[in-house]
Amino acid sequence: MPDIGALRRDWFSNPRADILAGIVVALALIPEAIGFSIIAGVDPRVGLYASVAIAMVIAFTGGRQGMISAATAAVAVVVVPLVRDHGVEYLFAATILMGVFQAIAAILRLDLVMQFVSRSVITGFVNALAILIFMAQLPQLTHVGWETYAMVAAGLGMIYLVPRLTTAVPSPLVAIVVLSVLTIWLDLPVHRVHDMGELPEGLPYFTLPDVPLNWETLRIIAPYSATMAAVGLLESLLTAQIVDDMTHTGSDKQRECVGQGGANIVAALFGGMGGCAMIGQSVINVTSGGRGRLSTFTAGFALLILLAMLGDLVGQVPMPALVAIMIMVSIGTFSWNSIPNLAKHPWQSSVVMVTTVVVVVATHNLALGVLAGVILSGVFFTHKVMTMFEVTRRREGETAIYTATGQVFFASVDRFQAALGPESSQPDPANHVIIDVSGAHFWDISAIGALDKVVERMRHNGRSVQVRGLNRASADLVDRFALTDKTGVEIGLAPHP
Repeated sequence: MPDIGALRRDWFSNPRADILAGIVVALALIPEAIGFSIIAGVDPRVGLYASVAIAMVIAFTGGRQGMISAATAAVAVVVVPLVRDHGVEYLFAATILMGVFQAIAAILRLDLVMQFVSRSVITGFVNALAILIFMAQLPQLTHVGWETYAMVAAGLGMIYLVPRLTTAVPSPLVAIVVLSVLTIWLDLPVHRVHDMGELPEGLPYFTLPDVPLNWETLRIIAPYSATMAAVGLLESLLTAQIVDDMTHTGSDKQRECVGQGGANIVAALFGGMGGCAMIGQSVINVTSGGRGRLSTFTAGFALLILLAMLGDLVGQVPMPALVAIMIMVSIGTFSWNSIPNLAKHPWQSSVVMVTTVVVVVATHNLALGVLAGVILSGVFFTHKVMTMFEVTRRREGETAIYTATGQVFFASVDRFQAALGPESSQPDPANHVIIDVSGAHFWDISAIGALDKVVERMRHNGRSVQVRGLNRASADLVDRFALTDKTGVEIGLAPHP
């Protein structure tokens, strides 16, 4: 039996605001979807139908309420060579396989990879997207008349001032309606939605990709599908985390992976390209009051109605109105406090954030930027843990006691071996050596190999050696991989509760 309470909470706890927010998002999706279709080298209807299908399906299957998914640039840029060399039918087949890969990723719990994405990387991702969103508006602001700038300014004024008068209607929707009426009434010389590309007529219909079902087809589409799946999930999971933070609520990342896969499969079966979550449209939805699944569904359904029944009217919507909304999104998305925090936060965190921004903006590839940030975060973390390690030596009678504290792993083994250098090099060498590791932990076979080398070196120089204080996990590694038990060295296991 369905959970009626959860159904009501997810879908109908905020119906009026969700519906109005979804309409705003639908209008904002149109030029974006057309633009992404042009990037991919396909007919505008491929991007528009994808946005309809993905938004409507993900409303039911997704794990993050209020997040908008549709055709995206991140996926579009990946498929350019596929469409150019093999045609749009192979794009549809690749999108279906993309969805299958995303479902498999959910089963393998690859959503847990998000645990390795630091806050600095997420901040850099957000800032980079804000910059890219703003840069994407520049073509609409160059080589245009003063009317365009005036309308953008008026749109921004309404977006920020209307909420001070009333919140009954989302201010972006007010801006679109008012500026559209003025444009049509005064016949203003500004770019309109239909200038972006021809809007499709009629409804999308079910169809299977017209490709051979053989290994050659799989060989062609599999690399593209894997890349699309990875990029789509990465952007979706990061966007879900951002919406989590904006709404102070949680989300089911595994369900989101499954939902993205299902939505992409349906999109391909109705003549659409692949897609994923969109941070810009998600921010529009949230700032316009959208919180539930109804807002996401309305975005897709309203887009379908607009294309099927009101295409001529939608084509008259002035681009300056949509540019004003996207500028608002870029301003609201950018983490402005990250700028003064550059001087306040540890320099490593600031470097990670800036690196993520620079790589994303320079390459227009979100995956590369996030990967660079994650790798850099890992390097800094490894260095920090490596430096939190020391070895001290003291003499008690005829025995030298070396006390190791910290983490012994592949990055710190050189320091471990250097600190436990030949006993004969000490000013007061002892014949018996105790290596106390009760304050240390051995993490990998590199650490066990280093312990082997230290013990063997001391024994080779005529010292008796005892290793004591191994915790249980370290002792298990020693039992499995060390040579010390074969050379007569005593291993003392520290007691643990």
